[in-house]
Amino acid sequence: MTQLKNPQILFASDLRDGEVLFLGASGWARDHRQASVARDSVEAAALEARGKADVAANRVVDVYLADVAIGAGGAPEPLHYREKMRIKGPSVRRDLGKQAQLAQAGEPR
Repeated sequence: MTQLKNPQILFASDLRDGEVLFLGASGWARDHRQASVARDSVEAAALEARGKADVAANRVVDVYLADVAIGAGGAPEPLHYREKMRIKGPSVRRDLGKQAQLAQAGEPR
């Protein structure tokens, strides 16, 4: 078991609607704050294996691990630009997807 430089979470895209998903304890979630966090190579391999099984079952596509920092309240926050953008939702229309839902709930993004 090798300690990771940064904790990681597993990203994927929903095969039905293209929405970004995160593998959590109870399956795929649309909120990155519900993602399971891998802190060592064994945990990361287990997350990746679960994700690849769902790729084979045609549930998700584009499965990959991404580095995160653990933010306020223990929530994983992506370190890299691509993943920071993916958790926000569509960048061309802020009135759709996660950005619209968060605005309606009064949460800034």
